[in-house]
Amino acid sequence: MSEAAPASALERLLSGYLDYLRVEKRASPHTLKAAERDGRAFLAYCAECRIGEPQRIDVHTVRGFVTRLHRGGKQPTSLRRYLSSLRGMFRHALALGLVEHNPAAGVRAPKGKRLLPKVIAAEDLGNALDSEPEDRNGVRDQAMIELFYSAGLRLAELHALDVPAGGGFPDELRVLGKGRKERNVPVGGKARAALDAWLAERGAIAAPGETALFVGRGGARLSQRSIQLRLAAWARAAGLPAHLHPHKLRHSFATHLLESSGDLRAVQELLGHANLATTQIYTQLDWKRLAKVYDEAHPRAKRGGSSGRG
Repeated sequence: MSEAAPASALERLLSGYLDYLRVEKRASPHTLKAAERDGRAFLAYCAECRIGEPQRIDVHTVRGFVTRLHRGGKQPTSLRRYLSSLRGMFRHALALGLVEHNPAAGVRAPKGKRLLPKVIAAEDLGNALDSEPEDRNGVRDQAMIELFYSAGLRLAELHALDVPAGGGFPDELRVLGKGRKERNVPVGGKARAALDAWLAERGAIAAPGETALFVGRGGARLSQRSIQLRLAAWARAAGLPAHLHPHKLRHSFATHLLESSGDLRAVQELLGHANLATTQIYTQLDWKRLAKVYDEAHPRAKRGGSSGRG
C-alpha cells in the first residue's frame, strides 16, 4: 500500500502534463507521443531509485537519468529532447504548486558534434525537375517536389494542404507549422506552373468532396508515408545521385536561399524557426565556397603576389 500511492503521484503528474499539452497547448500527436515516451522513461528510472513523490525529485535525479541514457548510447540530440520534455513537465508542475522548483532547469546534455544537414545540388535538382512527367502520378509528384523546394515546407505542412480557392495556384500560401504557428510562404513561378498542371489532373482522381491538395489511389489525401515514398521513387527514376526526402528538400531550400541572399533573418522567417540559432546551422554548410568568395573578392585577402605597395 505504501509503495502504490507515491507511484500514482508521479503518474498523475505525467498524465496532467499530457492533458495540458493536448487541451491547452493543442500539441501535435508527434509532440504528445514524444512527451509521453520521455516521461514514462523518467518515471521508470524514478521507480528504480525508489522515488515516488514529485517533491523528492532533484537535479541529481535528473542528472542520473541523463547519465543512464548517455551510457546506454543515446546521442546528445536525443538527450536534449528528453531534458526538454522534463523541463516542460516540471514547469507545469511548478505552476500548479506540485513542486517547489524545476529540477531539470539547470541540467544540460553533453555536447556532441553538430551534424550539418545534407542538401542536394541546385543544378542536379533543377535538371531533374525540368524533365517532363510521364503520367498523372508524375505530374502530382513533380508538383509536390516543386512546392517542397519552393516554399521550404515540412512534410506535415505539405500533407495538410487543401486545394486553394480560386483559379490558378496563388503565389503565397499560409501554412500551419510547429506549435500550430501560422506563417506565409512564397510559391515560385516554376512551382505554380507545376501545381496548376496538377490541379488540371486532380479532378480525375480525387474522391467527391475531398479537399486535400495531393491525393492518391482511391482519391483520398496522400499519407505522409506515401509522400515520402513517392519522393524517393521520383528521385530514383530521375537519376538523382542521392536519396531524396522532404527534409532534404527543406534543407536545400534554406541553403540555396542563404547562399544567394545572405539574409539569415529572412530564411528564419520562411522556415518558421522560432529561434535564430536553429537557422544558423545553415551558415556552416558551404564554408569552402564562402572562403573562395572571400579570397577572390576582399581587397586585403589576396594570397601571395604583389603587396600593392609602390
